[in-house]
Amino acid sequence: MAEVVIENVTKVYPGGVVAVKDANLTIEDEEFLVLVGPSGCGKSTTLRMIAGLEEITEGTIRIGPRVVNDVPPKDRDIAMVFQNYALYPHMTVYKNMAFGLKLRGYPRAEIEERVQEAARILGITDLLDRKPKALSGGQRQRVAVGRAIVRKPSAFLFDEPLSNLDAKLRVGMRAELAKLHHRLQTTTIYVTHDQVEAMTLGNRIVVLDGGTIHQVASPLDLYDYPNNMFVAGFIGTPPMNFITGSLAGESGKIYFIGEEIKVKLPQELGSRVGQYVGKDVVLGIRPESVMLRGHTDIKEDENVVSSKVNVVEPLGDDMNVYFTAGGSDFITKMDSHVQIRVDDVPEMIFDLNRAHIFDPESGVNVSLREPAQVA
Repeated sequence: MAEVVIENVTKVYPGGVVAVKDANLTIEDEEFLVLVGPSGCGKSTTLRMIAGLEEITEGTIRIGPRVVNDVPPKDRDIAMVFQNYALYPHMTVYKNMAFGLKLRGYPRAEIEERVQEAARILGITDLLDRKPKALSGGQRQRVAVGRAIVRKPSAFLFDEPLSNLDAKLRVGMRAELAKLHHRLQTTTIYVTHDQVEAMTLGNRIVVLDGGTIHQVASPLDLYDYPNNMFVAGFIGTPPMNFITGSLAGESGKIYFIGEEIKVKLPQELGSRVGQYVGKDVVLGIRPESVMLRGHTDIKEDENVVSSKVNVVEPLGDDMNVYFTAGGSDFITKMDSHVQIRVDDVPEMIFDLNRAHIFDPESGVNVSLREPAQVA
């Protein structure tokens, strides 16, 4: 087990394409850290640089006390699990898991002990004599994880390991990986484009876009205190609603005014953004903070907005409702038993106690109580 430190790391591909720009990040010993972002954001490149599969252009990477910039992958004391499993098709499960240990010259008795222990942990003892073609996707993934476990490395690196599984298997494997980390307490760095996966697995999450780290924080802090509009829009399902408008002061109160929308900011929020009165801003509000009038205890009449329903999306116990208010489109989550249909024109109430105000040019969240953590 080891701390992993990335200092001022940049990766530039031929042609001047910057994949990662001046990244600084410390992954604590025994931490489960998730790198998340859209395709092409630099998360897999960052992982591959840690693994030694990509050369860094600038900067330093340390695993434990060692600088590993020039250390070959096989000598970095890490184990990587790939998206495509990378199992040897002609070998049994046992031989796939034992192969790396055999190459490193481990005694046969120790190889047997390590493989059997990993198989017990992952529940694949009865699969050891099979070959990969006789396994399901979930079973192959367990074998790939088992091959990493037997190494007992300083750190595990996972590169979108669940993306080839169906939705039900992904949920089950997420739980298995969380239990595995709790049991082994090995430093784990995990790459995914799925923000739900990131939120459920990570002790901390790194949000990247365009090769830049936008925020590093716990899942709840990312959700409640996003640094900027990118983080706010990327984290959360359904995503945050954004409305363009401006702030105005009236009779000691601060209002957000958009197209056919006028809502009063709570006193605490207003006190944090008073310097933006008279300026253009973007209001960010989570779907769960947009509610149907008559179905909430909130009695704030000044925050009632007329709307028109465009789409109703049933999801079992709840449903997503897409509607238009003023010139903006919104999405809200509500109980599926609420009677609402397409083309209805209900009144909605905005609960702004957890809303955010963003600068429209920089995208920065100007309403945070204090600056959120950035790498």
